[in-house]
Amino acid sequence: MDSWARAPRWLHPHMGTITVDGRVPQAYMVALQHVVVTLDADPAWGRWWRDSGVPECELGIVAEGALDHLRPSADIRKVRGKIRANFTCAAPPGAGNRPAELFPLAVREVTGMFEVIRQAIGLAALPPVPPLPELPEQARDPEVTCKPLPPDTGEVEQQGYLTLTQIQEFFGDEPPVNRPGA
Repeated sequence: MDSWARAPRWLHPHMGTITVDGRVPQAYMVALQHVVVTLDADPAWGRWWRDSGVPECELGIVAEGALDHLRPSADIRKVRGKIRANFTCAAPPGAGNRPAELFPLAVREVTGMFEVIRQAIGLAALPPVPPLPELPEQARDPEVTCKPLPPDTGEVEQQGYLTLTQIQEFFGDEPPVNRPGA
């Protein structure tokens, strides 16, 4: 059974995008999800996560389109016995239609997110990323939550990124709960 067809073991991805023009960076979303599904299926990553003492991680990834991505947002909390980590990332401009071309960028992005999680909850160094398997046909259309860019509030600086509150609310989160280790 391939890893795309089974239920996740410890890692539950939620994919989202903020759009200005309504277009979703589909190839990049597929590449990001493929990396996440691969890590979830990897025994070394599973052992590494078990050392957290938390059975599950909900990883929310919101690609912000072709916006200036000066300040990525991250929200990491322990909610109902699991880690809920939501991150923003910049979708590459002109990403094209070939997810495989975006795998190196997606690996850097996802492992960067896990490095932040690792530091936040005090885990050991990240394990190596396993080779990515061929992209299965059913992976070409992941479920992606799409939302329009919030309206310009007239701030001095153009927003161009999600605020912490917006990233907390993106996937319909409950009110904030204590951060891990707090």
